[in-house]
Amino acid sequence: MTTINKEEIQKFSKIADEWWDANGKFKPLHLFNPIRIKYIKEKCISHFKLNQNVDKPLSPLEILDIGCGGGLISEPMCRLGAKVTGMDASSKNIVVAQLHAKKNNLKIQYINSSPEKNDLKKKFDVILNLEIVEHVDNLNLFLQSSTQMLNKNGIIFIATINRTFESYIKAIVGAEYILRWLPIGTHEWNKFLKPEEIEKKLENLNLKKLNKDGFKYNLITQEWSKTPDCSVNYILVAKKN
Repeated sequence: MTTINKEEIQKFSKIADEWWDANGKFKPLHLFNPIRIKYIKEKCISHFKLNQNVDKPLSPLEILDIGCGGGLISEPMCRLGAKVTGMDASSKNIVVAQLHAKKNNLKIQYINSSPEKNDLKKKFDVILNLEIVEHVDNLNLFLQSSTQMLNKNGIIFIATINRTFESYIKAIVGAEYILRWLPIGTHEWNKFLKPEEIEKKLENLNLKKLNKDGFKYNLITQEWSKTPDCSVNYILVAKKN
C-alpha cells in the first residue's frame, strides 16, 4: 500500500523550480512561512523546555519534515539549530531542496521517499506534516507511518485546511480563481479535513492533542497571524504518549 497520490506529485513537480521564488507560484507559502516558523519554534521550546535565549534554541532536536517540498520549512528549522531530515515523494522537489541547502551551506538530509516506506529506520523528536495531509492517499496509513517515527513524548504538527463553506470560498475560489495565488486545481475541497477528523485518528494512534489553532491572512498588511478561528487554515499539535 502507498500514500502517494501520483497526480498530486506530478502537479507539484511541474512547478518545483519555483519553490524559492518569493513572487512565484509558491508566494502564498513564503507569506505563510514567518507565522509557521514562529509557531513551531515556540511550541518546541515550550514542550521540550528549551532555552529560548540562544541563537539556536532547537539544537537538541531531531526534526523530520514530511512533504518538505523545496525546503521552505526545513531550512529555517536547521538555522534554528535542529538536526533536520526532509522527506518528499517528488524527486524533483528533493533535487531543488538539496541544491538550495548546499548553496546556503546548510546541512540537511533530504530523501525521496514517503513515510510508509520507513527508509530511515530511526525516530524523531518532532515531525512536521505541513500542508500535506490534504494531498495524500490513504490518510490512515500516512498518519500511522508518520507517528511510528516519533519518539515517545515527541510532538507532531499537522497543518491543513478545514472542510467548510468558508474554506471553499477563500482557499479555492479566492486563492486560485480570483487572486491567482495558486494554480487552479492546487486543492480539492473534498480532500480538506475537519480538525475533529484528524484528532480522532491521532487519538486512535495513542497521541494526545496539545494545541489547536487557526491562521488568518490580512489582505491589507499581507501578513498571517494566529487566531482561535479554525474555519479555514489550522494547525494541530499532538504528543506521543
